[in-house]
Amino acid sequence: MGPSRRSLRLRLLALPIPLLLAACAAPSGPAAFAPVAEQVQARSGLRPVWPRTPADEAAAEARSAELLAQPLGLDQALALSLLKHRGLQARFEALGLAQAELLQATRLPNPSLSVGRFRQGDETEIELRLGIDLLRLALTPWLRPLAEADFAARQQALAAEVLAHLAAVRQAWIEAVAAEERLHYRRQIREAAEAGAELARRMAEVGNFNALRRAREQAFHAEATLRLAQAEQAAQARREALIRAIGLWGEDTALRLPDRLPPLPAQPAEQPDIERQAMASRLDLQAARQAVQQAAARLGLTRPTRWVNVLQLGLERDRPETGPDRRGTELRFELPLFDSGQARLAQAEARHRIALQQAAQLAVEARSEVREVYGAYRHAHDIATLHQAELLPLAQRIVDEQLLRYNGMLVGVFELLADARAQVAAVEAAMDARRAFWRADAALAQALVGRPLAAPVSIDSPPAAPAPAAAGGH
Repeated sequence: MGPSRRSLRLRLLALPIPLLLAACAAPSGPAAFAPVAEQVQARSGLRPVWPRTPADEAAAEARSAELLAQPLGLDQALALSLLKHRGLQARFEALGLAQAELLQATRLPNPSLSVGRFRQGDETEIELRLGIDLLRLALTPWLRPLAEADFAARQQALAAEVLAHLAAVRQAWIEAVAAEERLHYRRQIREAAEAGAELARRMAEVGNFNALRRAREQAFHAEATLRLAQAEQAAQARREALIRAIGLWGEDTALRLPDRLPPLPAQPAEQPDIERQAMASRLDLQAARQAVQQAAARLGLTRPTRWVNVLQLGLERDRPETGPDRRGTELRFELPLFDSGQARLAQAEARHRIALQQAAQLAVEARSEVREVYGAYRHAHDIATLHQAELLPLAQRIVDEQLLRYNGMLVGVFELLADARAQVAAVEAAMDARRAFWRADAALAQALVGRPLAAPVSIDSPPAAPAPAAAGGH
């Protein structure tokens, strides 16, 4: 046994030292997460956090409390979601699984050891066999770059998931704040409708109001009450959607939101080279290009190795009870008589062609998507500006002119109220247009870094405001 052991030891030490070290090296958790954080920060301005120690978790909780202590603006909501969303943290933890797969793919193959004891009459023979997968051992330097590229693709996919999550939080915040703004406005409309209904009741009691006109005022009041209830339900639903998107629970759900969405920018963002920008920064396109490179590398490895499926090296020693030990070397390989590896080569070639076609199609779709989303963004800004700069001022001017006529006793109070109610439709349409613009802005930001979350935003006709009561004299 002694010489055989020495022979084995010498053979293992003859392996290249860099190969042994490379098989054991792997990025640590923080080091593996750093490229993910850098890609997200470069595209969103926010750096995700992966708390891994009690101190990290305490710091994240302190920062979360600081963000929740004030009305939650958009930037604060995005930062908070990176700290609080457990599903996002679970995706970060899954990076550890990818690390384990990287380690497994780059480990040297374990040798196999077999021990046999045979008896023939009074003679006993002990047989020792030590083998190793020579093909796997020889291919390790080529397999490691492929495994590392797979791990880099996992990191890039995780960065894309984080950016998609931030886009979802952005949309949820816009919807929640817009719903709160509409709720506040409809409460004001409900109060005005109550005043109109009370005035109609009193005038009807003294005989200055007929039953038809009073019924119209009552109908307006009932419809305003209904629309307020709808706004309350919508605000509550949008708020809960935002809470889920951020990942809040318990006392943290009592968050405060701004009263209204931000004002429109004076001019839309100019993006003359938006297609080139998307081609350079979209993570899904980068992933597709890497998939092509990976398929090409695997194809290049398959071509020279397709003839060999099994190649094993073994050391053998027999120790009979009588006579000298018998030592030998065994090389085992598979004869490619019926399977020459042509199928594996065809599969590798097909995967390479598939990756090429998928990358080309994705580039076509990305160019179209970003053009469509940018067009929706420009039109949304134009429409919202038209509402804000022209339609709203005109509606207010009509109300002001009617107020002058009312003061001159040229129109009655209900004509004045009718024009004020017509202004409600203009105000709500302007709210819808501003909300649509910020949704389009969020969709554009996402389209420049990855797949859009949904179809481009369109400007639909706003829901009809409560019908004004018919005009009449005072």
